[in-house]
Amino acid sequence: MNTKNLITLTLFALIVTVGAYPAYAVDDSSTQALLKKSKCSACHALDKKKVGPSYREIAKKYKDVTGAEQKLYLHLTTLPKVDVDGVEEQHVSLQSSNEAEIRAVIKWILTR
Repeated sequence: MNTKNLITLTLFALIVTVGAYPAYAVDDSSTQALLKKSKCSACHALDKKKVGPSYREIAKKYKDVTGAEQKLYLHLTTLPKVDVDGVEEQHVSLQSSNEAEIRAVIKWILTR
């Protein structure tokens, strides 16, 4: 690959990356509103365990996990069974089918 093509490819990758950023930027107020609407705070808190783990515990658990975003996506959208103090319960899903909103919640959780 010649230098001109390499520079063009690099610039294209940079433009695509920067251009895509706003679509996945985390808007705390919108994310907090969706978490509230979905009643996530009934079981989760930012920094302490309630019925479920804190958001910080979740972020720590997934910190270096390959595919962490996809795993959380499935957890938040597919109503999996979870263990709550030895009792199996169905996890409630996010009250949104909007891809960008779901991804924003996942990014928010992972950055705690």
